[in-house]
Amino acid sequence: MPWQPKAEMDIKREFVALAGRAGANRRELCRRFGISPTTGYALLARHAQDGLDGLTMRSRRPRASPGQTDAAVEQAALDVRCEHPTWGARKIARRMRDQGLSAVPSISTISAILHRHGCISEAASLASQPWQRFEHEQPNSLWQIDFKGDFDTTQARCYPLTVLDDHSRYSLAVQACPNVGTQTVQPQLMSVFQRYGLPARLNADNGAPWGSPRCTGHGLSELSVWLIRLGIHVSHSAPYHPQTNGKIERLHRTLKADVLNCTYADLSHVQRAFERWRTIYNHERPHEALGMDTPAQHYQPSACAYPAVLPAIDYPVGDIVLKVGWNGAVRFNSLNFKVSTALLKLPIGLRPDPTLDGCFDLFFCRHRFGRIDLRDHSSTT
Repeated sequence: MPWQPKAEMDIKREFVALAGRAGANRRELCRRFGISPTTGYALLARHAQDGLDGLTMRSRRPRASPGQTDAAVEQAALDVRCEHPTWGARKIARRMRDQGLSAVPSISTISAILHRHGCISEAASLASQPWQRFEHEQPNSLWQIDFKGDFDTTQARCYPLTVLDDHSRYSLAVQACPNVGTQTVQPQLMSVFQRYGLPARLNADNGAPWGSPRCTGHGLSELSVWLIRLGIHVSHSAPYHPQTNGKIERLHRTLKADVLNCTYADLSHVQRAFERWRTIYNHERPHEALGMDTPAQHYQPSACAYPAVLPAIDYPVGDIVLKVGWNGAVRFNSLNFKVSTALLKLPIGLRPDPTLDGCFDLFFCRHRFGRIDLRDHSSTT
């Protein structure tokens, strides 16, 4: 089976990076990338022998030589900065070493080179502050998802959808979307799940299309119901507290600086820029929070594959199972209770509270989303 023509080099590069991770299931990766095991193993063999040259039919000249002069080393640092205008001295030094350049200057020397050539303003120096963030111990324990605002192209409005792995900072998707509707977002997430597997938890903000615990219907949306059925724990950031999704907010800052400061003709034009940027971000750009490693060096796909069919909905013995009717309501104990219109025609479980008579916790699959209190005939989140 052939490689897909779109961004073929980027796809091959991502494949060999993920297949080279310890414990990687290479046959499963071949299936997710839409190639045969024969094609996949042949590519890995060429990459092991020739590196990136093995991924294309073109040969590449080395970017450095043992006799490189001091002036050439300085120019190499400036070349990296020219290619990546938002990178600082630490990232440039790491990138130069990754490229195999000899006699890489110290970070302070590279910083002095950048200042001497007017590449770093005093304002930029003052704005650079170290950050330390909590992270999950394993890849795919938590993904963060969000939209990076919106902007105009010549032909249409663009809504950039981003998905990020919390542990590795690996960018799983940057997609130029025409809107923020479920019918747009769900197919994009499906493609991500088919490529990388399922996360244990997905954290989103409190807007559309994710739903919100503070909204009517217990915060369940059509999209969150689908995610819960896949076995993904859905959580939400605290209202007016974007730091909960801090890593993806930081990614958005980099995306804005590197990509969103240009004018684009249409969504396809934007998407090409996004794909190039994502490849650099995952496989080339050193990340200070990762000890100057790249996200690809810390990420591996989830062992939990995307299912061809949604799992059956079942509940433990002892739960009272009811089907949600029109207007998102259930009838229980001769009373009607509003639960969620997103659960129309789906079964939910009422689990008695052993400490409070007449109180029942509401579950959809393993997700607790509300509570019924027969004492005051109410349904709450």
